[in-house]
Amino acid sequence: MRAVLFDLDGTLADTAQDLGLALNLMRRRRGLDDLSQESIRPHVSNGVKGLLGLGFGISPEDDGYEAMREEYLIDYMENICVGTRLFEGMEELLIEIERRNLPWGIVTNKPMKYTEPLVEKLGLDAAVVVGGDSCARQKPHPDQLLHAAQLLGVPAEYCLYLGDDRRDVEASLAAKMKPVIAAYGYLGAGGMESWGAEGAIIHPMELLRYLD
Repeated sequence: MRAVLFDLDGTLADTAQDLGLALNLMRRRRGLDDLSQESIRPHVSNGVKGLLGLGFGISPEDDGYEAMREEYLIDYMENICVGTRLFEGMEELLIEIERRNLPWGIVTNKPMKYTEPLVEKLGLDAAVVVGGDSCARQKPHPDQLLHAAQLLGVPAEYCLYLGDDRRDVEASLAAKMKPVIAAYGYLGAGGMESWGAEGAIIHPMELLRYLD
């Protein structure tokens, strides 16, 4: 492997607390009780649509969805790195990757409007950052991963991609990259044994064995 790429939410950083905070702020305005982090966490991988569905039983086809979506995104931007932290062991992994002179980057479906300030607040020095609006198609299509590999100047087949959702594995396989599952993440779809990844890790430092 000549380069390592990471998903952001649920892989590189634990963002569930702030994504949940934005949802609960909306619920408070409507006189509703907060949802627990335990109930929110499994829905984080489904993005705003999944969180609004959990919090209000609303879907994109319903009247008023777009207004609620905009309200949610404003709340999230204002609280984008309150409780968000790198997963335990991730900082040590990044240090070791850099010690090996391997470039690393971030490929996420989160729009760049939210990705860039979060990456900055976390103090991450990624060689490349590709967001959900950086290409015409998002994961599970391979476009973003191929774009990141091109920016790094590394053939896709020599890149490893770590993600916590089925779409991450599907995008990796379509791009001819090596997919590894972050089993410590959110695992929105479940059933990871059938996804076709090279393997799964329960701690970030375990990724090193796939680089050797």
